[in-house]
Amino acid sequence: MTDSEFLDRAESLLKTIEAECDRISEQTDTDLDCQRVGNMLTLTFANRSQIVINLQKPLHEVWMAAKSGGHHYRWVDGVWQDTKADTDFFAALSTDATLQAGCSLRFGG
Repeated sequence: MTDSEFLDRAESLLKTIEAECDRISEQTDTDLDCQRVGNMLTLTFANRSQIVINLQKPLHEVWMAAKSGGHHYRWVDGVWQDTKADTDFFAALSTDATLQAGCSLRFGG
């Protein structure tokens, strides 16, 4: 994958997460704030816990830091997949966001 291809796919991922945060805020009572600075998204929950998602261009990876720990994702067969487990990015984000929000949250992609 070229740097340009990585940036296109990663930008699409970040925009999808932002749109999903907007959808969740509009359709539920969940207090979820999504802030973007450059290539980094910070999701902040009512309890002030955060999930941070950022791009690692040299490695062609997306990193996610949550209470559960840090996870690295690479584009594999059309999905962002954890480099150490068979976990899809959106499944992991949904699980971590649910734990940190204290209510069921579903991110799709």
